[in-house]
Amino acid sequence: MRAVIVRDRDAGLTGMTLVPDLPYPHAAENDVVVHVRAAGFTRGELDWAGTWTDRAGRDRTPSVPGHELSGVVAELGYGTTGLTVGQRVFGLADWTRDGTLAEYTAVEARNLAPLPADIDHSVAAALPISGLTAWQGLFDHAHLRAGQTVLVHGAAGGVGSMVVQLARESGARIIGTGRARDRDRALALGAHTFLDLDTERLEAAGEVDVVFDVIGGDILDRSTALIRPGGTVVTIAGPPRIQPRDGRAMFFVVEPDRGQLVELAARVRAGRIEPAVGVVRPLAEAPEAFGPRTATHGKTIIRVSDD
Repeated sequence: MRAVIVRDRDAGLTGMTLVPDLPYPHAAENDVVVHVRAAGFTRGELDWAGTWTDRAGRDRTPSVPGHELSGVVAELGYGTTGLTVGQRVFGLADWTRDGTLAEYTAVEARNLAPLPADIDHSVAAALPISGLTAWQGLFDHAHLRAGQTVLVHGAAGGVGSMVVQLARESGARIIGTGRARDRDRALALGAHTFLDLDTERLEAAGEVDVVFDVIGGDILDRSTALIRPGGTVVTIAGPPRIQPRDGRAMFFVVEPDRGQLVELAARVRAGRIEPAVGVVRPLAEAPEAFGPRTATHGKTIIRVSDD
């Protein structure tokens, strides 16, 4: 099968290539093999330990990058329940196994959810990481409630845009941040106000109940001072260096969750949220797509195979 592989940790992007003959994956117990239609990736994943080693820490190069996928179940592993061959699915591939930039990939069944027929595979492939990250940060960790105020850093980005939309739906007041070019998009998504971090003081946001951070560094440090008593800072950028005086700051890594994927898909169908899809490129262009980010809003999606 065709797949994109990375051969050498030290080579970086220059070690990434499209091959025509990667072996078909094995479906272990409770796995499914998915015929991948569309896939997403994270540009920084070549720096993740799981890209290069398995769960026991053993080298697994060459490896297939990418972790978001949408496709059709091609095979069930022994003991797999809840999904059927031919069913449309979307979700997250395991961090420490070959990923989604391949025509077929083996995934734990519990990491996948049924995909409704009226959601395009390219849209579905843009949803898992950003949607689950936003959901888990807002509701599982920060316990956001209607009427609270949430400060969303990077409000027009892939994760930030989902945070804004889910927070808006929950009845929160939203302050978005970013650069000047992001203002109109953040407000259109549902932010009530917007701060340009290049020209405006972060402290102008005032006190908030929740900070959702994707930036880290000085912005994360300064954000902790804005938390009201009992509030929460959640970040995906790294462990916080400062804790709020009367609240908490925490780092988390997104986890697969079938139930939350189902909830997200239902909201997409109803038009209540919309994943940010940018450019859709063929599998052959995936190595190039890992290169420097363009100014275009939205996630780059790789169209792996046709329906």
